[in-house]
Amino acid sequence: MRSVAIIGSGPAGWTAAIYAARASLNPILFEGSEPGGQLMTTTEVENFPGFIHGIQGPELMQVLREQAKRFGTEIVSAMVESLKQVEGGFELVSNGQTYRAQTVILSTGATAKRLGLESEKRLYGRGVSACATCDGFFFKGKNVIVVGGGDSAMEESSFLTRFAEKVYLVHRRDSFRASKIMQDRVKANPKIEIIWNSEVTDILGEEKVTAAVLKNIVTGETREMPIDGVFAAIGHAPNISLVQGLVDLDEKGYVVTLPGSTRTNVPGLFACGDVQDAKYRQAITAAGTGCMAALDAERFLSGH
Repeated sequence: MRSVAIIGSGPAGWTAAIYAARASLNPILFEGSEPGGQLMTTTEVENFPGFIHGIQGPELMQVLREQAKRFGTEIVSAMVESLKQVEGGFELVSNGQTYRAQTVILSTGATAKRLGLESEKRLYGRGVSACATCDGFFFKGKNVIVVGGGDSAMEESSFLTRFAEKVYLVHRRDSFRASKIMQDRVKANPKIEIIWNSEVTDILGEEKVTAAVLKNIVTGETREMPIDGVFAAIGHAPNISLVQGLVDLDEKGYVVTLPGSTRTNVPGLFACGDVQDAKYRQAITAAGTGCMAALDAERFLSGH
């Protein structure tokens, strides 16, 4: 029976590992099928404190991994297939092996919903993004497309006007589902132009995005539109398959944690990072909650 098992290897998971290892809890961390999480598809990270000239997303994840390893974190390069409560803690199955732990820190993150285009995958991090807060700075004076019609799309579009020359908001219907106050802000912004009844069917470019192909779903007409960036703002899906039916989830499917902590409704099970954060979704906030989860786990163990 181990003290702490950490599931997930983004900023939250690695930070939790660093704190747990330094507290002599000998944590074991399962990297999962996509080690490093969403930052592995990000090029330049300029808003993570401590890196004056920025750092590549994969490099940042490697630095955190090595730091966790340095303090004695045991790393399993596999995903956890199942998680259940047992007497005295939890049982995890990974790659055919069974592990037991008194506490579990869930840091499985969230996955940005994609448009589903092959070109989107190829150009991700080269003009294609799902996070305006992360990447908006790189589009100073440029023209970008935001795809979506909910509150996320309204927020992303408004935020991008701080940098971009022009923001085109592409929506496949003739009305938004976003809240009225968010819609009003977008419609009143002279830097935002709404393109109704349309969808992005392809993204063009070799080394970076140069254009997008738009299709009007009413007329069937397609056109090629020169553009510097494409932001998908169609939501995120928290990676909660392991804990469905085990922990409380909110209406969006995110893990519910007690206010001011990372505790879930299951004693000994803690959640940190984007799997429980639908609001901020930043590397630094994820890392902060990773620290909280390790401290919460340490206090739980000392009390049991």
